[in-house]
Amino acid sequence: MVADAHSLKHSLQLAVVVPTLDDDAALARLLPRLAQLPSPPDRVIVVDGASSEATAAICRKSGCAWTAARPVRGVQLAAGADEARAATPAADVLWFVHADCEPHPRAAQAIRAAIGNGALGGYFRFRFDGERSRLKRFLEWWIAWRCRVGLVYGDQGIFVTRAAFDASPGLTAEPLFEEVALVRFLKRTGRFAALALPIVVSARRWERDGFLRLALGFALGVRSHTLARWYRSPRY
Repeated sequence: MVADAHSLKHSLQLAVVVPTLDDDAALARLLPRLAQLPSPPDRVIVVDGASSEATAAICRKSGCAWTAARPVRGVQLAAGADEARAATPAADVLWFVHADCEPHPRAAQAIRAAIGNGALGGYFRFRFDGERSRLKRFLEWWIAWRCRVGLVYGDQGIFVTRAAFDASPGLTAEPLFEEVALVRFLKRTGRFAALALPIVVSARRWERDGFLRLALGFALGVRSHTLARWYRSPRY
């Protein structure tokens, strides 16, 4: 069994799906990082909500796939998942990564190991970029607690086997929190792995978008379309 699991880890086709919307600077940093990972992903698919020639050029330079979709993150992620499943060879594992995140150097190896050991999906430990502060440490602690007892959100590098994704409700076309139904499904299976490796997330985006307020609003049942209006408000 150990030998079979070991060979499975190394044969898994891992596809990364990156949704973007005018994220060229962040994307230009992310794509080389993904390519330089030990045991790198087999395919990277950028799904562009802006249909931007500049974004397409960055993808061509990096040798990754580019496709356009309606600028709704759930729609973009689903389009990327469809392309990964239709590829030859088809992806065994889907890894959803936001453009402004920084995966750990061993992230791809950790995903393959987790799937090889029986997980159907999982996520990484949330960590803010930049200088450390009490507020950042508190929010990281709060997010870790929320992940244990409740939901995991998309900026934590969620990954899932293609088979589990196909059996799940998938990703919704809601304006925000498109991954909730998928995460709830994976948690019910009991094989949703919390990886100890961190994924570094932009603190500036949290400060700009008031994301803590959005997450709390979602937890309290505020409709996603109302939250989307908060998200687009000039206050953020």
